[in-house]
Amino acid sequence: MAKLFSDSGYATALYGKWHLGAEEGRLPTNQGFDEWWGYKDSMDEAGWTSYGFYRDLVKQTGTPTPKVWEGRKGSLSTPVRELDLQVRPLMDELIVQKAANYIRNNATAGKPFFIYVALSHVHPPEKAHPDFDQKSPDRWGLYADLIAEMDYRVGQILDAIDKAGLAEDTIVVLSSDNGTGGIPAVPGGSSGPWRGYFSNPPYEGSMRVPAIIRWPNKIPAGVVTEEMFAAHDWMPTLTGLIGESNRMPKDRPIDGIDASAFMLGKSKTTSRTYYLFFGPDGEPMSVKWRNVKMILRYAEGFDKPILKPYFPLIFDLSSDPHEDNNLFVTKMDCGWMVGPVFKVMYEFMESVELYPNIKPGEDFKGYVKQD
Repeated sequence: MAKLFSDSGYATALYGKWHLGAEEGRLPTNQGFDEWWGYKDSMDEAGWTSYGFYRDLVKQTGTPTPKVWEGRKGSLSTPVRELDLQVRPLMDELIVQKAANYIRNNATAGKPFFIYVALSHVHPPEKAHPDFDQKSPDRWGLYADLIAEMDYRVGQILDAIDKAGLAEDTIVVLSSDNGTGGIPAVPGGSSGPWRGYFSNPPYEGSMRVPAIIRWPNKIPAGVVTEEMFAAHDWMPTLTGLIGESNRMPKDRPIDGIDASAFMLGKSKTTSRTYYLFFGPDGEPMSVKWRNVKMILRYAEGFDKPILKPYFPLIFDLSSDPHEDNNLFVTKMDCGWMVGPVFKVMYEFMESVELYPNIKPGEDFKGYVKQD
């Protein structure tokens, strides 16, 4: 996405978590971003140096300690400070400061920009920022303080956009990458009526998250919808909104759909009718077609095995959002539902056969052109 925006004339930057390749050649500045500041992998690394055994490992083997990095396109990325428990509570403040400065600088220069801000909350190990650590009698506990800071940081970004006079010319997207809770290291959060948490896919609570988009006077305000939309859809949708759909890659299948007409209020649907959820092995765990959910495999927690039922579980999410009543057992007249769900599966299998999944670390040179 960053490369597409860069090719379209936008300044591009990433602040926060990357976690899509830690070696030179696979960092943000190798993937279309003009600059970046943050951490290469996951925030769990901030806790590594708190262990005596790890510090001994560093002394004995020269293993590098986790770092916060920065880089610019065309140059090697460099470490700027330790990623440890001292900087941990300050990370989102620093991330947003970088983002706000970038907004101001590009506004002054009259340059359109694309920023990806990957906040560090909520991810263990966690520590509350001093300004939010039990500072309000209206909330209690670490999780509440973390959410309060996230709310404040998002407000700082919106304030920076407003002060730059760019509110009506800037699209803002806020979304999570996975469901809440289920991690004892950071207790808190609620999946509402949905079953499951981040730690037990593929139940709805593990994957269904809120998303908000703002573009004053272009995207209708105050609209609340449960239309199906996937993270894959942001790239074609945003490129559609900025009029650059012709730049979408044509040498490979694209999982996302362009829902820009829906966002602009010109269509009643996103046009997405199904969603496949994959496991850590890259194989499907569930298929959702409209309100029908078919679970092929499931897990009850990170420390539990992935289980495969004797026959796929089938749920009607419109009347059973908690996925309690397996229709194949409670009704047994739902065999027809297998048809449209398996059609999605077959299309996926055919696509992978023609365009095999790229292996981690593979130096991808492109696909052979199909007739």
